[in-house]
Parts: sequence; C-alpha cells; structure tokens
Amino acid sequence: MNILIIGSGGRESAFAWKIAQSKQVSELYIAPGNAGTGQYGHNVPIKATDFDGLANLVLTKDIQLVLVGPEEPLVNGIHDFFLNHPELKHIPVIGPQKAGAQLEGSKDFAKQFMQRHGVPTANSRSFDKDTLTAGLAYLETQKLPIVLKADGLAAGKGVLICTTLDEAKAELQAMLLDAKFGQASSTVVIEEFLTGIELSVFVLTDGEGYKLLPSAKDYKRIGEGDTGLNTGGMGSVSPVPFADEEFMDKVETRIVIPTIEGLKKDGIPYKGFIFIGLMNRGGEPYVIEYNVRMGDPETQSVLPRIESDLVDLLRGVAEGNLTERSFTLSPKTAASVVLVSGGYPGDYESGKAISNIENVKESIVFHAGTQEENGVVKSAGGRVLAVTALGDSIFDALQQSTADAGRIYFEGKYFRRDIGFDLL
Repeated sequence: MNILIIGSGGRESAFAWKIAQSKQVSELYIAPGNAGTGQYGHNVPIKATDFDGLANLVLTKDIQLVLVGPEEPLVNGIHDFFLNHPELKHIPVIGPQKAGAQLEGSKDFAKQFMQRHGVPTANSRSFDKDTLTAGLAYLETQKLPIVLKADGLAAGKGVLICTTLDEAKAELQAMLLDAKFGQASSTVVIEEFLTGIELSVFVLTDGEGYKLLPSAKDYKRIGEGDTGLNTGGMGSVSPVPFADEEFMDKVETRIVIPTIEGLKKDGIPYKGFIFIGLMNRGGEPYVIEYNVRMGDPETQSVLPRIESDLVDLLRGVAEGNLTERSFTLSPKTAASVVLVSGGYPGDYESGKAISNIENVKESIVFHAGTQEENGVVKSAGGRVLAVTALGDSIFDALQQSTADAGRIYFEGKYFRRDIGFDLL
C-alpha cells in the first residue's frame, strides 16, 4: 500500500524510518518531510496545514493510508476534511477528528472531560476575561506554586508555573487582557501544582479497543540538571524504570480505560494515538495533559523498541480490528539525545552545515529541523537532530547515544549529556 506521513519533525522522521521497514508498503510519501526523511521515502513540499494540497497528493499518488504527525492539522480538522471529501472519505486517516483533537486543542475541554469520567488529575478551574475578577480571587485561595495554562495551542509555550501570588496575578492578567499567548490564552486554566516524577504513556486506539505502547520520559529543560528554560524536548528514555507492572496496571485501569470509554460515552469517534502526560505522585498516576499524537522526542525512543511491523497496527486502527493485532517489544532500553541550535530555545541561527552524520554507526540519527541545499544538509530549526541508541541498560544506551551525538558537528551545536541520569 502507499502511505503518506504528514509532518516535518523528529517524530515524523522516526515514523518514516519505522514504516519504511514494512513489507506492506509500496511507496512512502512525507509532506513536507526534512533532509532525513527523504532516505525512507519521497518528500513532497506541501505544508501540514495545506489540506487541498494534501488532498491532491493523496489522489494523484493513490495513497491508501494517511498518518498525521503533528497536532495542528488534527486540531484544524484534517480528518473531518477527508471524511467530508467525496473522493477521500474512504481513505483511513490515523489521527482523531476535530472533536477528539479538542483533548489537546483545549486544556479546558480536557480538564472537563477528565472530571466527567473520573480520570485522576490536578484540581483546576478555568477563567476568561469576563471572569478575571473571580480568577484573581481564586488565586488567593490556592497553594503555591500554581500553574497557569493557556487553553489553546501555544506551541508548547502556554504553561506557566508561578511561585508567588503577585506573579500569578500579573501573569493571569497578561494572558487574559494582553493576549500573552494570542487567542490561545483567551481562556486560562488555573491548576494545582503536582509534585512527583513525570512520564509519558502512549495509547493507540481504533475507537473501540486499544494497544498500550511503551512508556517514555522526556527532558524539557535546556540545561543539565533540568535547569533553564523549557524546550520542545532535549531527549528521552524508554522504558521508564519506575513504571513497573503495578504502576502500569493503575495507569491502564484508572486512566487509559476511562479515557477510551469516556470518548465512547461522549460520542466522540477516535482513531489514532493518545499521548498521556503523567505525574507519578508517590506511586499514584495523575494526568497532566493529553496530546492527540505521539510525542517528540519520545517517539524517537518508543518506535525503535517496537520490533514488529507498525503498519500492521495502523491497519488495525483503519479496519477497526486493532484488538486482533499483536506486536512485540524489545527488552532493551532506548535513549535519545537531541542536538539543538546555539541560542535555542531563544533566538537561534539556522543554515549551518551539518557534518559527520554518516560516521554514526551504532545509533539511529533522526532528523528534525534540517533541510538539504545543493546536497548539503543544513540546520533549519531549534531542534536539529535526535540520536537514538538501544542498549541492555539505561547506562549503555545513554553512553552510546551521547558519544554519537558528540561525533556530529555543526556550528553552535549543543546537547545535554545528562539525559536519563535521574533514572540511573
């Protein structure tokens, strides 16, 4: 079958690498892709939000399955666009329709969904500019630190942790009155701050049954020792050692099953991935957030551990018989180290020539923010590459991925050398 992957980041690079291994794939297309995805299939310069362009591609290339990588086209309704298109409605799209994508597109929607279906999560209330006075009064009754979340998509920047009441009040006003995060912060969720250890759990569902994919932990801070500004992710490890059988049983019974059943009860069709961002609070799992796609850079650690054919699972989603499909996992640990441009997550320079990727033999190099110019691979984003290694232990995998990250060169390159150290 011919398959289209939509997106251009490290997550889509990992999907392309994995899907290209399948004997079920005739031709693989990636739109728009990056300098790395071209080695696994055909890059097509169409943006992930250009629905008409993507529709034309699907029709002209006889594409039989579409996998949506990033959240923006899902929240904007690409699945609905296909269902409402007379020539495309029979093409399976892996990724929820607009109604289900609200789990990520609206923090307020997600919190109400969790409260309605008994999914354990932090206490919260939502406010808009008309209820600002009530929001300021609510802050005075809460413990510090306190979390403020922009309701809509804010490119990973819409979450603030405030340590003083004055700071929280000022930020709430900036978000609601001054549109600090644009339209995304026209509603703000004020949420209890949970302490514990974060991890991510990934679920694939056809709307009825589901498969629990490997757990992973990502590292958001730019600096070693988890210091400095938040980023899109500096690395990841899978599996997470503390996510043992007992803990994962709690996750499945208290969170995964109520989420899948809740979608059914609410009449929300859902075919695709659910990323569940969790906090392990003394052995008890709480949901921090839902995403409606795989995470980046967690995908770069999760997919290399799936030994069987991923396309078989995707076809299970498309055909509604996912529970009949099985998959095998590697017992090894995967560690992924992200190489970023100098200055990231602030102002950074692009267009830097990248060398020595071909000398990495023991790890997989996934491209994220890259482009090719006249045969030269250059940086084209904040997060540039992800280097993933498999090892018999966390230490072995980290040692290999970190060593290989050091072998690659581009001007201003930076990466954290302590990914996963907290798990050792």
